[in-house]
Amino acid sequence: MSEQGRTRTMFQVRFHGRGGQGVVTAAEPIRTHEPVTEPDALIIQDPTLLHQADLFAGLGHDGYMLVNSTRDFGELGLDEFVQGFHRDRLLVVPASSLAMTHLGRPLPGAALLGGFAALTWAVSLNSVLAAINERFAGKVAEGNAAAARAAFDFVRDEREALTRKAQARKAEADA
Repeated sequence: MSEQGRTRTMFQVRFHGRGGQGVVTAAEPIRTHEPVTEPDALIIQDPTLLHQADLFAGLGHDGYMLVNSTRDFGELGLDEFVQGFHRDRLLVVPASSLAMTHLGRPLPGAALLGGFAALTWAVSLNSVLAAINERFAGKVAEGNAAAARAAFDFVRDEREALTRKAQARKAEADA
């Protein structure tokens, strides 16, 4: 339930990126394009936007965030911000690098969608791959699918490592 007493029936995702990065293409599978003021998840394609706009507005402390970067939250200047969140719900994935490796171009959209699937389980990897194959054909579809799979694996592994660390800290505190 939101603060207004409404029941939320939809998982809301807000994308942040710049023109030419594939934000619109990545958002195509989403059925509604209304303004999202209280996102359940943020997908940030361009980390240079992190300190230029209030990207985090409306994101609750139980929300998810996926940032396209090879740098960690400390290097991005977000260490203090992430302290109030479930740490295993906020991750950085090198989506542009993965796209470059698998697609030959630094277009992070498909990789971010694969990472989003692993982070939230709001959508399956198979659904992401199906959407990629509906939108693209041939080598472009293959490259995007490979980047999505690689990001899915990366985020899944990172999330599992964070969960193990949190469980170890809890066990240590309880001892």
